[in-house]
Amino acid sequence: MNLSDCFLFCPAEFWGDIAKDFFWKTKHTGQFLDYNFDVTKGEIFVKFMEGASTNICYNLLDRNVHEKKLGDKVAFFWEGNEPGDELTVTYRELLQRVCQFANVLKSQGVKKGDRVSIYMPMVVELVVAMLACVRIGAVHSIVFAGFSAESLCERIMDSQCSLLITADGFYRGDKLINLKLLADEALQKCKDKGFPVERCIMLKHLSKEAEDILGSQSPPAKRSCPDLQVPWNPEVDSCWHSLLRGVSDECEPEWCESEDPLFILYTSGSTGKPKGVLHTVSGYMLYAATTFKLVFDHQSDDVYWCTADIGWITGHSYITYGPLANGVSSVLFEGLPTYPDVSRMWEIVDKYHVTKFYTAPTAIRMLMKFGSEPVQKYKRESLKVLGTVGEPINPEAWQNYSLITFIFTFPFFGVVPAILNESGEELEGPSEGYLVFKQPWPGVMRTVYGNHQRFETTYFKKFPGYYVTGDGCRRDKDGYYWITGRIDDMLNVSGHLLSTAEVESALVEHKSVAEAAVVGRPHPVKGESLYCFVTLTEGVTYNGSLEAQLKKQVREKIGAIATPDYIQNAPGLPKTRSGKIMRRVLRKIACDERDLGDISTLADSSVVEQLFQNRCCTAV
Repeated sequence: MNLSDCFLFCPAEFWGDIAKDFFWKTKHTGQFLDYNFDVTKGEIFVKFMEGASTNICYNLLDRNVHEKKLGDKVAFFWEGNEPGDELTVTYRELLQRVCQFANVLKSQGVKKGDRVSIYMPMVVELVVAMLACVRIGAVHSIVFAGFSAESLCERIMDSQCSLLITADGFYRGDKLINLKLLADEALQKCKDKGFPVERCIMLKHLSKEAEDILGSQSPPAKRSCPDLQVPWNPEVDSCWHSLLRGVSDECEPEWCESEDPLFILYTSGSTGKPKGVLHTVSGYMLYAATTFKLVFDHQSDDVYWCTADIGWITGHSYITYGPLANGVSSVLFEGLPTYPDVSRMWEIVDKYHVTKFYTAPTAIRMLMKFGSEPVQKYKRESLKVLGTVGEPINPEAWQNYSLITFIFTFPFFGVVPAILNESGEELEGPSEGYLVFKQPWPGVMRTVYGNHQRFETTYFKKFPGYYVTGDGCRRDKDGYYWITGRIDDMLNVSGHLLSTAEVESALVEHKSVAEAAVVGRPHPVKGESLYCFVTLTEGVTYNGSLEAQLKKQVREKIGAIATPDYIQNAPGLPKTRSGKIMRRVLRKIACDERDLGDISTLADSSVVEQLFQNRCCTAV
């Protein structure tokens, strides 16, 4: 019996064997896995290892230091925004810093079950803060640094956080982000709306001074910050470094039940109001650790780098929890892949001898615009595994990234997918439709914080008995699965169901196109017409000849039914700060509708007005 079959037929034995690699204060006593996915049979729930108790921080740090003797191994190579801005932190140092800050949190009145909002750049102290929370049983809610004050306020209030942890500021490339200014604005908004947050801890990141205490190991900033603004309210604000003075670096972990809340993480808002996704202790720990170990073929001498931000689920799972659970040395990068030049990523790969590299298709497509020279400047000989995450990758980007023309896509152990048609019938063999799952895995989300009804309606109501992801999926003749994108990105043109991802891929195959986004626009005859936005490669000019070439290319790749009705030159696309294209905004632009709803999560809102001004003339 292979591993996948082992899970399907005996999940308790499968995960029970994996659980033996972790420390449990108490063993599970109830049913190993219990769940209901059918809204017609009662409330949706997932329970994993009932009765067991543990602490994730203890498993990630204490055991690696004391049992596995990895105390002197580097946990993180921190690489700042500026080249040469760097430091290393060992597992022993990380444990000491986490315990010390956990004691600080307790001194601020934080206790088990309390929610703590973390709004910080990609610095080691971000990891320290999140692990300090889980050490004492508090629930962290990390908000991507640079989100607007309104977005931060909304998340603080929704999760009812009692404390905010932030930093003075940071650079993203050449751009200074006055983080404390944004944090204070958010706290004022919370207060104005009747939810005052009484405590805020601020890390001196750009304005730091040399202090002889354990928690101030970050190097001095490499550039002056004359425009840094650090407002201060002594009734609310405390300095991270000052709070650490004289605090013990020993802290007993709080033992948590399997289904106790671990963290709340909000969706990026690309489809409307953000949802507070809740994950729980034991299932998430086992799943993050196991997926990392097996998917990345973890070896003890690996140096691993995931370019995501910890503010997203990829960063939670594959920068913090998964790698640390396996005793890995990881790169933690504060900057941008294009700063100070477009070869920065490959320079870092060579510098730290990275063996496993995990990035996003958006980054790959962006770098493709600059050709192969920035890549070929570096050897990259250490690389063994390349991965992409966050969105479907088009074939051109994959081949440019890996130089490999084949790909195998199948479910992880314990993940049981199905493809449904609009009527909810399971499709067999080669087919395309709704991607759903028939049973849970340990790390599946448990609810939307404070709104279980929304959780059930969003993910379980459409097809009772299945977990509906909202993604479209195609299964090929070999049985491999291809994620085609969000199901609401399917277009119905004259009765033909078209995948926007497929049209986008056809456009990007043209050498002049760096990135494309396709949305539907109502059409009185066809139902929907295709409105395409294209970002061109460096030095290319948009003209009628190029437009004709692009339409011809789509016709040849997909068929006449997919021929774009409109193609708009788009120097930039509206994206969230995680790099996801906000397609609902593009739909509004295509329809010339100015009521955009909440666009506070946009990385650059100026792009929107530019796109409105350059709209195609739409007669119907």
